[in-house]
Amino acid sequence: MEKPETQTLTHIPARPVGIIGYGAYVPRYRLPAREVARIWKGGKDEAPVREKSVPGADEDVITMSIEAARNALARARIHAHEIRAVWVGSESHPYAVKPSSTVVAEAIGAPVSVQAGDWEFACKAGTEAMVAAIAMVAAGMGRYALAIGMDTAQGRPGDALEYTAAAGGAAYILGPAEEALAVVEGTYSYVTDTPDFWRRANERYPEHGQRFTGDPAYFKHITEAGKQLMKDLGLTAGDIQYAVFHQPNTKFPQRVAKMLGFTPEQIQPGLLSPVIGNTYAGAAMIGLSAVLDCAKPGDRILVVSFGSGAGSDAFLFRTTEALVERQRLALQTQDYIARRTEIDYGMYVRLRGKLAD
Repeated sequence: MEKPETQTLTHIPARPVGIIGYGAYVPRYRLPAREVARIWKGGKDEAPVREKSVPGADEDVITMSIEAARNALARARIHAHEIRAVWVGSESHPYAVKPSSTVVAEAIGAPVSVQAGDWEFACKAGTEAMVAAIAMVAAGMGRYALAIGMDTAQGRPGDALEYTAAAGGAAYILGPAEEALAVVEGTYSYVTDTPDFWRRANERYPEHGQRFTGDPAYFKHITEAGKQLMKDLGLTAGDIQYAVFHQPNTKFPQRVAKMLGFTPEQIQPGLLSPVIGNTYAGAAMIGLSAVLDCAKPGDRILVVSFGSGAGSDAFLFRTTEALVERQRLALQTQDYIARRTEIDYGMYVRLRGKLAD
């Protein structure tokens, strides 16, 4: 069979869809990168971030998703029984066999007739859930759908990932555009089989293919997705007020922004990795929540996630007049970031259960 001719695959919802409510969550504990360097590199290593967020002993993807979802409901000003899907994207679900989504759905008061499921695609599991939520609302299968990207990421002791593997994320309620604080103008996804990062069954910590991590994986997928979406919508970086990219560290999103024509000012509000680390499935989504906290009506926001294995989801949102009154209806992203308690490496090991029996 001949390969089909290449065609434009940017998705524009058949029915206008937008974000009705959003909410973030970041744990209060912070591990400075200098602490990791002190233990493993004698304090001489150059750190990729300043510090990272660490979940408390009683926090996991489920508890953090509930908090973010409640913030999203507060901004949406709807009752949870109106939601028709609860989807949680993460690569650190607490259970190997038992969904996070059913616990979240019941905790927030969603109906038993709700669609519930857990999504996995490394660091773009949350945006996968968001694409599905957009499609569900556009198809008329439900008026509102909840998509969450949340992680409590793990890094092997002494591995480079330990500097950045963090905790946090965000929740989004998608619904009809006439109620939205930000309308979806289009989405585009780009995926390939690129082995840059993986974790086999029964393995506690992930592995990473060093030479695949940068250009073949992160930069290739984000630039392809971002360029195609902007091209199909007839836009350039100059037409967009803010951009958010997956942020595994501080340098990668800055470099990819420059490659796509964005300025440091356009990405600064959503660049959170220097102060909370890489929240994996929550990284692009919590960057978006920080931008929505400060955006003005009429602003366009480009968001491009990245998930190892590998793929990117690109979204373009345009904010509406409804944003202004809803920004203060729940704790803002920076409120959680400011609520900071510094810990040392010993407390980090205890909280993350890194001590073997």
